[in-house]
Amino acid sequence: MKKINFSFVSDVLFYGACAFVLALSVLRYFRVPLVLSLGASVAIGLTVSMAAGFLLYQKNKKRLLSRREREARDKLMLHFALEKPERVRAQLLEAFLADEKNAHCFEDELCIEDTPCVPIFSLEPVSADEIARLIRKFGDRKIMIACRETTQEAEKLLQAFGIEKLGENEIYALFERTKKTPKPLICGEVPRRTGKKKLQRAFSKSNAHPFFVSGALLLIMSLFTFFPIYYIISGSVLLLLAITTRFFGYAG
Repeated sequence: MKKINFSFVSDVLFYGACAFVLALSVLRYFRVPLVLSLGASVAIGLTVSMAAGFLLYQKNKKRLLSRREREARDKLMLHFALEKPERVRAQLLEAFLADEKNAHCFEDELCIEDTPCVPIFSLEPVSADEIARLIRKFGDRKIMIACRETTQEAEKLLQAFGIEKLGENEIYALFERTKKTPKPLICGEVPRRTGKKKLQRAFSKSNAHPFFVSGALLLIMSLFTFFPIYYIISGSVLLLLAITTRFFGYAG
């Protein structure tokens, strides 16, 4: 029996509740009878819930990694960035052999299917200068790199010189598939408050709830005031912001 995805259910209910409150407030503003307003609002809420459920299901199907998997992947990448180069090559070799690849190490060179595979794991994306150094070293030989991620300039060089890249998702999938994840992992955290982190915090999915409560209260207040238009506009904006943040916001 499949586990219930409570995050999925709460999202569907959240969108339905937003639609119900917004529809009820607008209908009552136009003096639609209470019974009809409630009936229509319930119908609208259910319709939005079903539509949101379908869209969320399609969106979740396309996601490559869950939040827990992303955390495990990031820990693996951090481990490789902090591990000694010879041990990184040995761990990669073990995983490739378990994946039934023709792999071997000769001195300080790891080869996969007779193609040199160069591990470049660092806390920052691999730069174009690092790729240029490899091009000078290997010349016309076909090579591949294993890394966390690359800069845009480095990506252009990879494409121009036909260098294959094993990115963080492919490497994580390899170790998960072969059950060769190194243990214990070197999991030291490197705390950094970057602009991206601040943006993620500001537009976190958890902020959708305060937006929703504020918007719903304003819309409810519009039912009991002589000048409801301000409350309806403000409440609607907050509800739309809550929906947008919930759907497109950062998981946190």
